Amino acid sequence: MEGLRGLRVPPELSARAPAGQRDGVRLLVGRAAAGEVSHHAFRELPGLLRAGDVLVVNTSRTLPAAVGGRLGLEPVTVHFSTRQDWGHPRPEVGGHWAVEVRTPDGRGTTVPRAGGPAGAVVELPDGERLVLEEPLSPRGDRLWLARPSMADTAGYLHGHGRPIRYGYTERDQPLAEYQTVFSVPSPDGLGSAEMPSAGRPFTTGIVTSLVSRGVQIAPIVLHTGVSSAETHEPPYPEWFEVSPSTAGQVNAARSGGGRVVAVGTTAVRALESAADGRGTVRAARGWTDLVLTPEHGVHAVDGLLTGLHEPAASHLLMLEAVAGAPLLERVYAEAVRGGYLWHEFGDVNLLLP
Repeated sequence: MEGLRGLRVPPELSARAPAGQRDGVRLLVGRAAAGEVSHHAFRELPGLLRAGDVLVVNTSRTLPAAVGGRLGLEPVTVHFSTRQDWGHPRPEVGGHWAVEVRTPDGRGTTVPRAGGPAGAVVELPDGERLVLEEPLSPRGDRLWLARPSMADTAGYLHGHGRPIRYGYTERDQPLAEYQTVFSVPSPDGLGSAEMPSAGRPFTTGIVTSLVSRGVQIAPIVLHTGVSSAETHEPPYPEWFEVSPSTAGQVNAARSGGGRVVAVGTTAVRALESAADGRGTVRAARGWTDLVLTPEHGVHAVDGLLTGLHEPAASHLLMLEAVAGAPLLERVYAEAVRGGYLWHEFGDVNLLLP
């Protein structure tokens, strides 16, 4: 993957705003068996799949997870990443959130700042507060465990937050632009800090066309935390659920010769967290700290539909596990040559066996 990690993505290839129509993005397809790369419109996706295939989609809704505040005299923006009380491996952190505190850049977005310090209090709108207690992980101090004063933090976000966005975008977008056609409300109001963006180009028309061709849609839930495009580090534990019906669909497809195609890296992480070494998926829910690499391999997923990731991002190890390094390098080199757009509002690529 050394060639891919040295790939330069020109800044002008960052998607700065959503496409005029969700399904108006482009689709770059890589086929591992033939080593081929081909160019398509996303609307052609139904014709690229076949009866018996299963598309696994993430139904998590995107939260308005960014809230402005002050840390002493310093203006800050808090990115609320993940609630920590779903039977977390560390029970003492119940009632906490993992958060990232960032510095506003004066252009409507933010830049990283040093984490903490421990005991610092962030003053939030409507008199609420957030106490920073300790780094979430010994790997670094970007994300912190914090105790909010709000009894219903998710409800507070819906009243005071806005979607997280980074400097490559040109302006704020309504929260609806960050929801996918698959997203459904969670009973507790929770969801993803950042959009499960591989599902964004789908429309009801495309889903109808897929189903009419015999392609099944199987839902999972994985509530994503913040990624912070400026920092390339392994993903932190995230909460997921694979239902008995989805496990049954996936297992039936694999035994019947169909392909299991994950829509997004979140769907891969959830399925592989529920799979054994033979690729059999069982119903599962809870926290996953699984980091997928070529050495670990994938067992339940045959293909992946995903956005274009930064060349140094840890997600690319997962893509390499699915597609192999030679094909992935060809796909990304072709994406740069073809002027494909990166990030959550950008184009997508489909990696097939």
